[in-house]
Amino acid sequence: MIKQSRFLLLLTLVPCLLQAQQTITLKQAVQLAQSNDPWLHGSKLKQTAMEHKSVASGSLPDPNVSISMANIPVDSWDLDQEGMTQFKVGVSQMFPRGDSLAIKERQLTIEASVFPLLRADRKAKLQAMVSELWLDAFLAQQTITLIESDRALFEQMAEVARASYSNAIGKTRQQDVIRAQLEIVQLEDRLQTEKLAYESAMTRLSEWLHRYDQTNFEFSTQPASFSVSDSLPQIKLKSVVLSSFANTYQYDRNELAAAFSQHPAIMAIDVKRKASEQGVELAKQQYKPKWGLNASYGYRNDMPSGAERADLFSVGITFDVPLFTKNRQDQVVSASIAESQAIKTEKLLVTKQMMSAVEKELKQLNRLSQRQSIYQQQLLTQMHDQAEASLTAYTNDDGDFAEVVRARIAELNARIAALKIDVETLKTVARINYYFATNTSAQNLENDYAKQ
Repeated sequence: MIKQSRFLLLLTLVPCLLQAQQTITLKQAVQLAQSNDPWLHGSKLKQTAMEHKSVASGSLPDPNVSISMANIPVDSWDLDQEGMTQFKVGVSQMFPRGDSLAIKERQLTIEASVFPLLRADRKAKLQAMVSELWLDAFLAQQTITLIESDRALFEQMAEVARASYSNAIGKTRQQDVIRAQLEIVQLEDRLQTEKLAYESAMTRLSEWLHRYDQTNFEFSTQPASFSVSDSLPQIKLKSVVLSSFANTYQYDRNELAAAFSQHPAIMAIDVKRKASEQGVELAKQQYKPKWGLNASYGYRNDMPSGAERADLFSVGITFDVPLFTKNRQDQVVSASIAESQAIKTEKLLVTKQMMSAVEKELKQLNRLSQRQSIYQQQLLTQMHDQAEASLTAYTNDDGDFAEVVRARIAELNARIAALKIDVETLKTVARINYYFATNTSAQNLENDYAKQ
């Protein structure tokens, strides 16, 4: 209850945070997307509609009432002339075949239970998708920061090269000055490209952060423009089993399949199968007769002599006899059984697709982890040392300016590549976590995202 209150308080404060700080964390973005998704709202409404339908389907059909004048003589139209003439009131009630009402009610109740699972699956998808969009924006934002910091360094180098060339100090040549200016222009072009990527990522992310009024089905006021936070979040793998898979690179398909069985999408297929089994039972009820009960009361006038005539009461039942079942009932039952069996193959197909996707992502995660080690333990340090050595040699008139530029560009590219690897690693983990979402984990982000 306390966690729910904190979550609601966070959603209330997020617009204020956006206006005050102009930044949004990954966790806030996911929560905003999940709380402002019209699909989730529509799913709740559909579930309510299905629950009402299930109650209605379990009720008997309305009785039929008939009012008539029977056996009126056409020669005189005198209601007292014939003893058969009567004012008749009747009522009839039909009873569906066997237990078809109860079975249909159970079937719709089962179908209604699939909606919470579909919402859990939707939330897991939103979590993965918004995470990728947020990380794309973060990557572009941090790349812009790296380029801008290096552009200032290149401007200083260009100024030094111009001064050295003007004063004929050292081995600075005109082509060095031109090269320095060219690199600045190329960095500016690269900067504009990254700004475009950032704006595109933020636009796609904003699509999921629009607030709307769930009562009037209208968009609320658009929040002020914002940026993503400048700290890289930590996204953890959901289970210890997954962590061991990623570290040992050994896969147990049976264990993976068992884990997938708790995924909302797979559980939704199980619910669909249970509903289809009720459909088979409903089809079997076609072998049973359909009953009807009718009763009527006929009022008769007195005879012309004044003697009373007795009123009449009638009661009866009707039912059909399902005799010719070969081309009708048998075929309907066979079709229902085939549809139920087809849903089992659908579950196998989805499980295979999920297993293949997870194995692909785990392989990618393994390679990204190896690349992270290379960059962090060797490449970044060596690139920095090379750039410093080239600059030292050039300032001592023992190096080439072009080599200094190449070393600095290589170091910048290495830093950006390392950043891309870190971001792609988190995106991969976010995609993997989707496949191991459960009906409850989609409601709670505390175990998926470290404190930001």
